[in-house]
Formats: sequence, structure tokens, C-alpha cells
Amino acid sequence: MKSAKNELKQFVAGVVMLIVGLFILSQKVVVSSGWFGYGGTIMLGGVRLNSGMIMIPFIIGIIWMFASGASFASKLFTALSVILIVASIILNTNIYMVSISMYEWVIMLVLIFGGAGFVAKVLFSDAYKEEKHKGKKKDAAGEDSTQDSLDEELERMKKGLK
Repeated sequence: MKSAKNELKQFVAGVVMLIVGLFILSQKVVVSSGWFGYGGTIMLGGVRLNSGMIMIPFIIGIIWMFASGASFASKLFTALSVILIVASIILNTNIYMVSISMYEWVIMLVLIFGGAGFVAKVLFSDAYKEEKHKGKKKDAAGEDSTQDSLDEELERMKKGLK
């Protein structure tokens, strides 16, 4: 039982470390969006599209959907145009870190990866395998052989049902 408490403490400590490290990282990251490198355009298959032109397929899809009584093709066209809009927003998002000291960087890395290590250690531990093999012992050849006979196992199962 003591190892279960120890694993719970490690898991909670790992989650707390991971959350604190990711929080500090999120405070040091700046996210901006814009069409800075393309002069207000996006390249799509060799074709330059202005930021406003990305909305044209969406508008056509909405008109088509209302005019045709919401056919499958119009819904598909509108959904693809929404995907195009979301993709253009993601492609034009800039993420960068502000200047930080080496001490802050090391603290962030230790918290994030140390916490992830604690969580992984608990989640992928062999504790469940040890409990599974408690009722087995090794024979002379070194292979697992069951300790109980089939009748004893059935008796235990019957007692468990009562």
C-alpha cells in the first residue's frame, strides 16, 4: 500500500510541476497574427490570394446552400471554405519567445520535463505487472507455473460471488 501512496505523490507532483512549467512558458511566449511577409496575400497552389479573397468561397458556399435547399455539395463546399479560412489563419500566426535569462529557461525545462518524467514513470510503471504475478512462482526451468489448482481457483471465485 505504501508504494501506491508514493506513486500518487509522484503523479500529483509531476502534474503540478508540468502545469507550473507550462504556465511559465505560456507567459514568455508571444503570439501574433498578420500578413507581414506577403503584403496582404497568401500563396495557395501558386496563386496569390488577398486576405479578403479567402472569404469569397465561403460566401459562394453560403449562397449556394440557401439557394439549393442545403444540398450535400453545397455543405461540402462551405465546409471546405471554412477549412481554408482556418488554415490561412494558422499559416499566418507567428509564435516567438521573449528574451529570458538562462536561469528562467533551465527552470522551465526542469519543471516541464521533470514533471512529464514523474507522470510517465507512474503511468508506465510495472506495478500492475508485479501484482499480476504475485500468485505465480518459478519452476526449475525458470518458467511461470500457477501456484493454485483449478479447483482452488473455482472455490475462491464462488466465495467472491457470495
